[in-house]
Amino acid sequence: MTVYDDLVGQGPVIEQLQAAAAAGAKALAGEGGGGMTHAWLFTGPPGSGRSTAARAFAAALLCPDQGCGHCASCHQVLSGTHADVEVVRPAGLSYGVRETRELVLRAASSPTGGRWRIVLFEDADRSTEQAANALLKAIEEPPTRTVWLLCAPSPDDLVVTIRSRCRLVTLRTPPAHAVADVLVRRDGIDPDVAAAAARAAQGHVGRAKRLATDEQARQRRADVLGVPARLSGVGPAVVAAESLVKAAEAEAKELGVEKDAEETAALRQALGESAKGRMPRGTAGALKELEDRQKSRTTRMKRDALDRALLDLASYYRDLLVVQLGAGVELVNVDRGRELRSVGGTPEATLHRLEAIMECRERLEANVNPLLAVEAMAMALRTG
Repeated sequence: MTVYDDLVGQGPVIEQLQAAAAAGAKALAGEGGGGMTHAWLFTGPPGSGRSTAARAFAAALLCPDQGCGHCASCHQVLSGTHADVEVVRPAGLSYGVRETRELVLRAASSPTGGRWRIVLFEDADRSTEQAANALLKAIEEPPTRTVWLLCAPSPDDLVVTIRSRCRLVTLRTPPAHAVADVLVRRDGIDPDVAAAAARAAQGHVGRAKRLATDEQARQRRADVLGVPARLSGVGPAVVAAESLVKAAEAEAKELGVEKDAEETAALRQALGESAKGRMPRGTAGALKELEDRQKSRTTRMKRDALDRALLDLASYYRDLLVVQLGAGVELVNVDRGRELRSVGGTPEATLHRLEAIMECRERLEANVNPLLAVEAMAMALRTG
């Protein structure tokens, strides 16, 4: 067992990180060599394991044995409790300059364990322009024992001045058979269920696990794949668009309600809530700030859920294109093979529909009203 066991289908990345951890150990021992790179950028498509790789690397840097996976340090890093590792997860649509400046100040502190002080910044691409500028200054001249681990879908998602100062770690989409294998081996899922979930998730390990274990998640995906058959007119197209948006909102609410309640209860207790539920004076601001962050996170979760639905919809038309062209490629939605072969139309029309889905995703990323964006997409899907 090592800290890299949860990295699926990423052999070259594991070798790169192992070599880097060894170089870090030499730097700590004063043995010279190439020294330690203090800023890293982990990139890869959703589900490829960017944050998993960054966390494993953090554990390897702090482990006396460079990532054994069973010592106290490794367990603390992997469980998120190590004092020298700060994990930053932007809760809302963006990460502001004030939070970044506070983060930079914390990152400058000395490590308690004498090795490295590590900041693991998930979704660093959500930083605002001002936040990116503040982050750049910290990356340009980091303290001797501070290491920044940034995660983003691609290098182009960060400003060039930041990515040019980072060592790049590029993850790939893991193959379906590798995802299925880890679901069987790690989570004890039936091989047939794991294989179907891995294909449907298109390489996204977390999504595959959820599809394999959550009946509601499978039903939501089935509803999305049923959209093309429901686009028989303008009215049905509008209804289908509305159902997609409402399903995304329901999924986000389901995921967020419990987390919001836990955070609120913890903060109220920390602020000194009485047995009767009364709060001390001067605490309303802190509660309001938490509420605002939760609202922003819920908005982000709605967008993410809707984007997952759009990718599922794109997989349907991708499979349709495979059938139309007679390509010898495995279908993502094998269970809909008969339906896909009965659908008419031309490859050109299918490509137009795929382009409409990608355009809808871009509009959502630009903060266009979700319902309007999805309605426009539904109309384009109807006409081809």
